[in-house]
Amino acid sequence: MQQEGKPAMPMPSIRLATGALLLAACASAAAAPPAAAAPANDFPTVDRVLYVQECMRAHPGPTFEMTNKCACTLDKLAASVKYQDYVTMSTIVKAMSIGGERGGAIRDVPSYEPQVKRYKELVSKAEKACFIGLEPRQ
Repeated sequence: MQQEGKPAMPMPSIRLATGALLLAACASAAAAPPAAAAPANDFPTVDRVLYVQECMRAHPGPTFEMTNKCACTLDKLAASVKYQDYVTMSTIVKAMSIGGERGGAIRDVPSYEPQVKRYKELVSKAEKACFIGLEPRQ
């Protein structure tokens, strides 16, 4: 409808204005920083669950408390080592517990010793930070 005294806005101008607004909105959305990105060393959920279960078996105690302490330990490990390095080190440590000749094939490799030492130090530091293995004060 045309009001008296005002010229009617031609239809192409409305489309042009709408297109310009839409373009401006898209451009500002594209320039916005992305939502919180996942940490670079984030471990897969399955591996986190397996670590917590193994930790709880190794450190018996109240379920709720040990679930949180063991999850804390893995969070500390994930903050200090890349996932692939964690997999390599933990696999070597686990394979060293295999008895007989099969385990000896891993235990007798001198180049694995620094990785085993580093893994054990990282786990020990993480457990201490999460209060695992500390005697309660009386």
